[in-house]
Amino acid sequence: MDMTGAQWRKSSKSGSNGGACVEVADNLPGVILVRDTKNRDGGTLAFRPAAWQGFVDMAKGIGAAR
Repeated sequence: MDMTGAQWRKSSKSGSNGGACVEVADNLPGVILVRDTKNRDGGTLAFRPAAWQGFVDMAKGIGAAR
C-alpha cells in the first residue's frame, strides 16, 4: 500500500505524557491509517472508511455510557 502523502495527526484522546498514543491519517482516498506514536515503524493498520467510522461510533457510545 502506498502511504506516500499520509498526513498523520495524534488522536485527540491521546495523553500528553508519552503514554498510549495513536496517530491517524485520514487524508488518503478510500483508507484510514492508524499507527502507534511510540513505534511508527512497527506497522500500520489500514481500515476502510465505513469500518473506521463504525469503530469510532462504537467507541463514542462506550465512552458516553460511563
